[in-house]
Amino acid sequence: MSNLPLKVIPLGGLGEIGKNMLALEYDGDIVVIDAGLAFPGEDLPGINLVIPDISYLVENASKVRGIVITHGHEDHTGALPFVLDQLEVPVYAPRLAEGLISAKLKGYGKLKNARLEIATPGVPFDLGAFTVESFRVCHSIPDSTGLIVRYPGGAVIHTGDFKFDHTPVDGRPADLSRLAQLGDEGVQLLLSDSTYAELPGYTPSEQTVGETLRQIMGEAEGRVIVATFASLVSRVQQVIDAAVANGRKVCVEGRRMVETVNLSEKLGYLDVPEGTLISLENARKLAPSQVTIVLTGTQGEPTSALSRIANQEHKHIEIEPQDTVVISASPIPGNQGLIGKTIDNLFRLGANVLYGRIREVHVHGHASQEELKLMLGLTRPRFFVPIHGERRHQVIHTKLAEAMGVDPDNTFVMDNGDVLEISEHEARLTNRVKAGPVYLDGSGRWPTESSVLRDRRKLARYGFVIITLSLDKATGKVNANPEVVTQGFADDAETPALIEGTHRVVAETVERLNGTLTGANLKSSIKSALKKYYHQETKRRPIILPIVVEG
Repeated sequence: MSNLPLKVIPLGGLGEIGKNMLALEYDGDIVVIDAGLAFPGEDLPGINLVIPDISYLVENASKVRGIVITHGHEDHTGALPFVLDQLEVPVYAPRLAEGLISAKLKGYGKLKNARLEIATPGVPFDLGAFTVESFRVCHSIPDSTGLIVRYPGGAVIHTGDFKFDHTPVDGRPADLSRLAQLGDEGVQLLLSDSTYAELPGYTPSEQTVGETLRQIMGEAEGRVIVATFASLVSRVQQVIDAAVANGRKVCVEGRRMVETVNLSEKLGYLDVPEGTLISLENARKLAPSQVTIVLTGTQGEPTSALSRIANQEHKHIEIEPQDTVVISASPIPGNQGLIGKTIDNLFRLGANVLYGRIREVHVHGHASQEELKLMLGLTRPRFFVPIHGERRHQVIHTKLAEAMGVDPDNTFVMDNGDVLEISEHEARLTNRVKAGPVYLDGSGRWPTESSVLRDRRKLARYGFVIITLSLDKATGKVNANPEVVTQGFADDAETPALIEGTHRVVAETVERLNGTLTGANLKSSIKSALKKYYHQETKRRPIILPIVVEG
């Protein structure tokens, strides 16, 4: 055992769902595991994506030897276009994930200088002081892997997202024998997926969803429209299998879905019988009972195909009598409201909508409690850190680990930015590094404390009033009535009276300032007077923006 400590530094994915990223540091070398994104909630107006803060990696760029990806989902790969802007390092990924990453980087115009390598399960490779080897696990996308990261002090296992499915869609179960072998050899640290640590028992097999989809397509008298994540390749395969079994053709709708299906079929991860995939144009020539459409929109995203259909805004697809819509995904925390609105709108249009509470049209891709215990039992780690989940998931998972024999002094519930140091005789939390969300809007990147986000939230909550005045510098007088523009503050019935009152308050303020009239004190005085006036009249506090044009 080396005297140098191993540093474990989560930069995303702890205490939250999504934007997974974790760094391992030893003797001047850093290996990064995953680089994911999260999608913004309704409290982040105008934000497109959320990624981890990689300030620590940028400050230590000379130490970063590479980024290793566990699988191809966006919450593990989606930040790469923005991370590789700041770090020139190789990326190692399973074959399907490598293909999806290549397509993503190409879409951002960043593929040319990227260094992508395929990481094959069972084939180790060196990154500085570390030796990395991937092993096969089951998840909801093919080519999902966990990682064995060896360093002079021992072995670290990072499970990635996993469950133990003995009848997976792709026929490739998790490598239990490799995990047991590692347990016999000795595992220094287990970093294990906690996303569904609340759920007792075992996660159902993907096979149950395939059987349900076959039944639904056999029962449906019209089209079957299946919404799922584009990256849920295993689910797309089940849709195709169910359609073929029921004599249906399949249309793929949505840019991301089309790209993923084409790539997965090209790489051999989708088995599509010849003639099964057809265009929407050709589908119109068939009876509705012969058509299945697979598309995106399970989270109620406003621009997704399903949301546009539900809002009657899709150019090519309208809900027809006897259509069955299947929503095959679990809601991401915070998206329940958007999903509910989409489902309600589909019902209003006459569709028969099937989702998780009605039929078993989705099983999640994460281990439940008995599988988490099996992972702990196979690997028998000395130290344990729960990853991938909110705080309650981490705490519950930690209790499972302790029940499985891990010393409570050797378990650590960490936050993003915490630094855990593991040495020969102990592990302890030492200091913290900068970590947190970075919000993306176009080319803008803003931290949590950004004034842009603060102002957007205020504008969204309170509305605003802009008052524009002209100040004659020579005479020190204000010319004419101010121009008043208001948005999100008052309705049409209130506005005329409020504008009239605004003119009066401004005139009174100008008169009171007689002789001390300057642009600066005029703006602050008007803002103060109007703040009091608007609250008296409406009990509301809009953002007030006085503009003084001096000339």
